[in-house]
Amino acid sequence: MTLLEARDLVVRLPVEDGVVHATQGVSFSVAAGEVFGIAGESGSGKSVLTQALTGLIRGAQVSGSVTFQGRNLLRLAARDLCGLRGSQIGMIFQDPLSSLHPFHTIGRQIAEVIHVHERVGGAEARRRVVAMLDRVGIADPDKRFDDYPHQFSGGMRQRVMIAMALVLNPPLVIADEPTTALDVTVQAQIISLLDEMRRERGTAIVLITHDLGLLSRIADRVMILYAGQRVEIAPSRSLFAQPAHPYTAALLRSSPGHHSPGGEIAPIPGRPPSLLVPSRACVFAPRCTEAMPICVARKPPLRLFDDGARALCWLEDGARAPAPRTPAGAPPPRPSRGGEAPILEAEGVRLSYPTGRLLGGRGRHEVLRGIDLALWRGETLGLVGESGSGKSTLAQVLAGLVPTTGGHVTFEGKRLDGLDSRGWTALRRQVQVVFQDPFGSLNPRRRVGAIIGDPFRIHGLAKGQARKAEVRGLMEMVGLDPEHYNRFPSEFSGGQRQRIGIARALALKPSLVILDEPVSALDVSIQAQILNLLRSLQRDLGLTYLFISHDLAVVRHVCDRIAVMRAGEIVELADTEDIHARPGHLYTRMLLGASHTAPIPAAVHTRRLVETTNEVAT
Repeated sequence: MTLLEARDLVVRLPVEDGVVHATQGVSFSVAAGEVFGIAGESGSGKSVLTQALTGLIRGAQVSGSVTFQGRNLLRLAARDLCGLRGSQIGMIFQDPLSSLHPFHTIGRQIAEVIHVHERVGGAEARRRVVAMLDRVGIADPDKRFDDYPHQFSGGMRQRVMIAMALVLNPPLVIADEPTTALDVTVQAQIISLLDEMRRERGTAIVLITHDLGLLSRIADRVMILYAGQRVEIAPSRSLFAQPAHPYTAALLRSSPGHHSPGGEIAPIPGRPPSLLVPSRACVFAPRCTEAMPICVARKPPLRLFDDGARALCWLEDGARAPAPRTPAGAPPPRPSRGGEAPILEAEGVRLSYPTGRLLGGRGRHEVLRGIDLALWRGETLGLVGESGSGKSTLAQVLAGLVPTTGGHVTFEGKRLDGLDSRGWTALRRQVQVVFQDPFGSLNPRRRVGAIIGDPFRIHGLAKGQARKAEVRGLMEMVGLDPEHYNRFPSEFSGGQRQRIGIARALALKPSLVILDEPVSALDVSIQAQILNLLRSLQRDLGLTYLFISHDLAVVRHVCDRIAVMRAGEIVELADTEDIHARPGHLYTRMLLGASHTAPIPAAVHTRRLVETTNEVAT
């Protein structure tokens, strides 16, 4: 039974530069109990599509039809739409921090969803909230009910958002990058929970993600968006085994899991087009390795194949299959340490916070428990562990953003606890951080050009047109369109906001860059570009990286050594390939076991073209 159906959905967004054609005639349907995946590069229209059909984008010009349970959502009054959201349509947003109110406890915020839609007493609402927090993996849920969002890590805040979306058991859940900030073990737990809901309750799930491996494991069907257009829609097995559109095949080839550790990843050349002017031909043609003369002259037809795939492409036989996974070769040469001292060293670092309501309690929660760590110039040290293990907190301590309660940190031979104001200024120039939460680290009231240019302004390194040229160059380098210099952070997608943070961190060419989940919000193609960029910058400028991530495939590809954290301690530290080949700690083996990436399924048969049409079909 079809639960949701969109036909010829067009979304236009007025901006200062003109009108952004965010989606252009997109059609699809979702059946009850189905997991329907939506993938594509950052800025392709994935989030805009789902937010527009539920009336969440102010000022958007939306046309077409969106039928949910027999009603056209685009014709409903705002009050009726509000009643559907939460009770009938659950939403899991990409950015958990900006979706949670900092002044209210997380338990109160989830309980509010229940009270808005149901007549339930406070005790019953609390019981249901605590049970849901437990199901999404929040330890001690009864105690954490009264905690505030800032007391949770990024991954734990995402779990709170998931609990909020599922607490009323809605028939449709729209999940926008629900596992982006989650470690591999919790990701498996959340996906298992969503799968359980669709099997037991018939819940339909629209899953927006850039994690193609995740979609290949759980999605029934997948829709690929590019520049606001649906370029391919197909059953999951067909799409991953035999992509019908060259863009889909290029996305699969961009995954770091298909390349040897330390080598160059194959990103999609070029960048997505501006959506201010709709294309009159194939929108992907300028980046397509299989483009023909007709591709740049006329709009492509819709090809229907016998395996259920539908592609907007001139190729009659579909795209080339994705390249096979590159076998792991010899690990890349590690930087020579010689007799030099480490650039950064932590000795016995401890950190604890007071506990209790409004932080007035007498107890203390120990976050870091005697961390010893050394980082040598020119190397990349990976830091992995589950959400809440202390990775981001350790990064803040090493960057001098949070003082320790025990032990000390040394950078280039100078202890941070002994620096004067001049020493701190020098440290800020030499140590830069790319934070996990791209939106929370950007001032929403300032334009992107000013945000990226702040390091030059603060340190007096460039002014006027020279600064503007530097900023535009940085935007180009990290895959942002320099035309967007005057836009605000809210006008960018989550992945684009992450690139803004990376550009700002690289502005001063620092000695040490602490990368806290730097590519977690990026699609695979831009992820490949950023990883290649970070490696080339490290090679050219002698940069040193502390690379924090829950994606073990990415960590394996870029890091020389890996430190495994658990509950505020480093339980294992070894060379990257040794960690993967011979993990010494039980916890490390558990992480590696949970990070299994499903191989791309083999092609079942030779695809046959059934029909060619110019009609848009679901």
